[in-house]
Amino acid sequence: MSIPFIDLKAQRQRLGKRIDDAILKVVNHGAYIMGPEIKELETQLAKFCGARHCISCANGTDALALVLMAWGIKPGDAVYVPAFTFVATAEVVAWFGATPVFVDVLEDTFNMDPESLETAIGAAADMNLTPRAVIPVDLFGQPADYRRLLPIAERHGLKVLADTAQGFGATLDGQRTGTFGDATATSFFPAKPLSCYGDGGAIFTDDDALADDLHSLRVHGQGSDKYDNVRIGMNGRMDTIQAAVLIEKLEIFPDEIAARQQVADYYASGLGPAYLPPALMDGATSVWAQYTIQVEDRGAVQAACKAAGVPTAVYYPIPLSRQTGYRHFPTVPGGIPVSDALSERVISLPMHPYLDRETQDRILAAVTSAGAVASAAAG
Repeated sequence: MSIPFIDLKAQRQRLGKRIDDAILKVVNHGAYIMGPEIKELETQLAKFCGARHCISCANGTDALALVLMAWGIKPGDAVYVPAFTFVATAEVVAWFGATPVFVDVLEDTFNMDPESLETAIGAAADMNLTPRAVIPVDLFGQPADYRRLLPIAERHGLKVLADTAQGFGATLDGQRTGTFGDATATSFFPAKPLSCYGDGGAIFTDDDALADDLHSLRVHGQGSDKYDNVRIGMNGRMDTIQAAVLIEKLEIFPDEIAARQQVADYYASGLGPAYLPPALMDGATSVWAQYTIQVEDRGAVQAACKAAGVPTAVYYPIPLSRQTGYRHFPTVPGGIPVSDALSERVISLPMHPYLDRETQDRILAAVTSAGAVASAAAG
């Protein structure tokens, strides 16, 4: 029997009638756009992470774009993004005619390398660009190294937009994601640790003026009257039904984070020396959006897992700066050797809060069998 990579059905069974009632409540009151559940969700999300403001929106990509729009990012501006992440982080920069500058990542945590960022900022003048912002990504569920990144950004006058699409709920030194930098964007896509039943996103900030602008921008730039649009905006609203679903899921989210950590601990204890498990920074926690390991022979591991009915995925097989639509954008001097190497070595295993021990053992057996075969061939 095949194992689900992410088991949303198990979560659905746990929530049961609560989800049905929440959706039916929206259907019955009829406020499908900007209904009362939107404000309730924003209040609860802000309280959960400790941010002053939460502004919900249609999806995680819009969350990133709305912040850049509010900051007036424009052609000639450089925005620094990691080369090893999902395309949305760089895509939104290009939307505004600005230039994404690709920065390398750290081999152990997969997150932005502060030294590579410093190098890229120093080269901005040679690129005829104005350094404006940096978008660190909390990849696979772990916060970026904000201890080092934030001082660099402050020293160079850069805005910091934290992309925690995969990391909402994680902590660094006891501080939750959603509270680092000038603003944070997240996603509630169904595959994310905290997810809705479609697309959804949110922005967090302690900046009152930015929050006011974002409220306007997500509804076509409206002013005090919705037919007096005071700025160029977009249609970035979250559907009320998605907010209703998220309110119910947020209540069990802390328990699910703890369960994900138990799965990650068990994986790490059973992988063996042939595999390099993901590393956590001291003082950090992860929500384990993905459990990504490094292997020498990825093809062999994928084949062994497929034969055993164990799904795997590769995040990401091609660094952003190598992808067809992004090759013409600049890369940090010295290149992205770590991102290039990771793209050849990483593989992600099933990860969700409802993985029982028997299923985890089956996954580990499939993975380690490939390592045993490789070792025997090498011997």
